This record gives sequence, C-alpha cells and structure tokens, in this order.
Amino acid sequence: MPAPKFALRPELAGIGPYNAGLALEDVARRCGGQPIAKLASNENPFGLPAEALAAMGAAIRNAHLYPDPEARALAGLLARQAGIPAERVIFGGGSEDLLNVLARATLRAGDQAVTLYPSFPLHEDYARMMGAAVVRVGLTEGREIDVAALLAAVARPVRLTVLANPMNPAGLWLHPDELAALLRAQHPESVLCLDEAYVEYALGADYQPGTELLKDHDKPLLILRTFSKAWGLAGLRIGYGLSNCDDLIRGMNLVRTPFNVNAVAQAAALAVIRHPEAMRAAVVRTLEERARMTGALIGRGLEVLPSKGNFLFVDTGKASVEVADRLIDHGVIVKPWKQAGYETFIRVSVGLPRENDQFLEALAQSL
Repeated sequence: MPAPKFALRPELAGIGPYNAGLALEDVARRCGGQPIAKLASNENPFGLPAEALAAMGAAIRNAHLYPDPEARALAGLLARQAGIPAERVIFGGGSEDLLNVLARATLRAGDQAVTLYPSFPLHEDYARMMGAAVVRVGLTEGREIDVAALLAAVARPVRLTVLANPMNPAGLWLHPDELAALLRAQHPESVLCLDEAYVEYALGADYQPGTELLKDHDKPLLILRTFSKAWGLAGLRIGYGLSNCDDLIRGMNLVRTPFNVNAVAQAAALAVIRHPEAMRAAVVRTLEERARMTGALIGRGLEVLPSKGNFLFVDTGKASVEVADRLIDHGVIVKPWKQAGYETFIRVSVGLPRENDQFLEALAQSL
C-alpha cells in the first residue's frame, strides 16, 4: 500500500535537511579500522571536569521529575555575570533551538531577515520557514566582512538581523569599533541577534563580546551563547540567550516548549560555569593548535581565513565534497561547504594534536 500524501507548507520547499554530519559507525566501516578524527562539528575534545560528571550523575537520579522550566539557578548565575535581571535570560536545547524560537516569535510572512554570508544555515532556514525573505551580506573580494554593506542593511526597517560573531563557517569577526557601529546603525524597529557560539575562543583586544554593550543599548538586542562548544556539553543540548528587551523575551517564552532543557543539562552547565578552569585550559590548547594548523596549511599554499573560532575555513581549490569524501578513507571527518561561491571550502575543527596531525597528513594525500 503506498504511503499517503500530504501537502506541506509552501515555505518548506526552499529548505533542505540540516547537514548534521556522518555517524561515527559509518565512517568506521569505511576507513578500515583507522582511528577516527571527528573534525566536523566544532566540539571540545578535551573532556569534562569531574565536577560536571558528578553533577550529571546526581541529576540523573531524579530523572522521573520534570526539570525547572526556567533553569532558575543557572539563569541567576548567568544574569549576574551579564549584569541583567534573571528574567531576561532564556534557555533552549542548544542555541540553535533558540534561533528557531526567535524566528517564530518575531518573523511574519513577507518580513526581511539580514544575515552574513557564508552563513550558519539555520540563520537562513528558520527565517524562510516563517515566510521571511533572507538578505545576505557577503564578504568583500578580500574575504573580509563587508561592514559598510552590513551597516546599510541593518539601518533599514528589517524585522530581524541575525549574525554569528565570530562568523560560522568563515571564522571572521567584527572588531570592537565595527560592533559599536553595527549597534548604532540598527533600526529601532528591528531585532538584532548576535550569535556568539564561539565567544570563549575569541580572545584578544580585537574582539568585544556583545554582553559588554547589552545593558546600555537602546534597541532590541539578543545575544545567544551555547554550552556545546568550549564548555564541552554538545551531547546534552543546552544554550541560552541574554536580552535587554522584556517584550522579546516574553514572546520567545510564549513560543518555546515549557521544558526544553533537561535536568542533566542544567546541572552540568551550572557545574562547568562554577568550575571554568577546564574550559579555559581547553581554549588555550585549542588556540595553540589553531595557530599550528593555520601555519601548516598556509605553508602548503592554501588559503585559510583568519579565525576566532575553534575551526578553520580552508579553500582546497577543489570540490569540497570530493575532498571531504577522500578524507573519510583516512578516518578524517570535516564539513564540506556547499553554499554558492564556497564550494571549494572545507570547515575543519581544531581537535586534539594527534587528530590535527592526522588531518594534515590525510589532506596532503587527498589534494
């Protein structure tokens, strides 16, 4: 008997499945028992502190109970760090969940949403899901953020601007004066969302976190953060948003599911925030490896964009899908970029030193 047919919303026609990457089991069958270097999802490979593991174990014993729907203990701690009321903190199953919630709370059919390009695909997909038109601000010919074009785009009465800073996949970032100019240019009737998933890696005086400007900003601003990257909790799915706008948070709370962050994730996040030493040590080691990998790749004549994340965006000069496929034979998983204009680029995470060595050797054999 054939499966029944059903007409979906027309807005979904232009959205493809999210590329979540290959399963380790599939790669293991393909690479013939070689060690696997999983360098496609920008995870922290250095492990969790003992305090987080203990907190997770304690929380799982109460798995028969619903979690705190507002994650109040965690909200209070993050609010104090940001200098805002706890009521302006919102949680999701990873910051990507909050991108979905943000789109549903703000966008209407016919609205416009601005984003940087190349982009994190969900910045565009959730806007299109709501029937909004996506306005892309691309890079300059010199592969830099086109700040002038970005300022012009956000100065218009667009409904939403959402951009990653540092950018994913490019790794580029807005310098402090550029970020300040962006906030000044923002139209008062629009929402600006800064996706700071990689903020912990963005060290140095040439980067400013949006939280430092949040309290004094006079237009709706949302800053997204995640525990999936530097904090090492990707498998637990927890992220959060910080805002200066009560109306925005109220709307997002109305459309999110009531228990969207489980109790184990809440406990683990609280533990790692209270014991940040492991995260900071992992960041230091990652930045050392990022510099080493960048030097090695540039030394081979490849273009590598500057990065403030735990990943590199590399122009292989060949079809990225084919390069990534050949790397799998060597046990290396990277993300081939498929957006128009960047089909020769791969995004490679910075992993453990041995994983990075495995990638560099495999890439040499794959190009």
